[in-house]
Amino acid sequence: MSQSTPVAEDPASAVTVVVSRRVKSGCEAEFEKLSTAMSNTATKFKGHLGSNMFRPATADDPEYRIVFKFLTQADLEHWQNSSERLKHLESFEALLIAPAKTEVLSGMVTWFTLPAQNPVKPPPKYKMTLVSWLALYPSVSIIFLLFGGLLESVPLLLRTLIITGILMPLMSYVLMPRFTRWFAFWLYPKQEQNRS
Repeated sequence: MSQSTPVAEDPASAVTVVVSRRVKSGCEAEFEKLSTAMSNTATKFKGHLGSNMFRPATADDPEYRIVFKFLTQADLEHWQNSSERLKHLESFEALLIAPAKTEVLSGMVTWFTLPAQNPVKPPPKYKMTLVSWLALYPSVSIIFLLFGGLLESVPLLLRTLIITGILMPLMSYVLMPRFTRWFAFWLYPKQEQNRS
């Protein structure tokens, strides 16, 4: 189960951060309240695209995962180095079993997320590459099949600009979310999902 703020459409350059925090027993409600306040503060910062709080999957694992996105690396660093963020961190540090773990994801890795479960370790690069190719190859083939004749007379650089301008949003918002779900059994084997 997760708690979230709306995530705006983000370009391929957006940076996703996963923060894992293990919370002491009995402190969950206070942690969630303070964490939500921190996420609300982040929305006032330039480049903030949204956030999600993923509660522990089981009672045996007290780990919360907070996922948030910023438009650029510079926007993320501005938030991370801000006095506002440091003040919030101090407020719930005593509620944690151990120091937080932070992982910054960018580029192709952000395509491989399963919204119905907690964020997990990214799949191996060869799996991400193969699934991306399975989505990309038919898409490029269809574009050339449908528009190849029209694009022949367009200069190469402009033709490439048009094709990639169609492909990137298609990959980010249509194809990769579906391909990630379809190939979840292979990208995230059950034994790995159960450990996450």
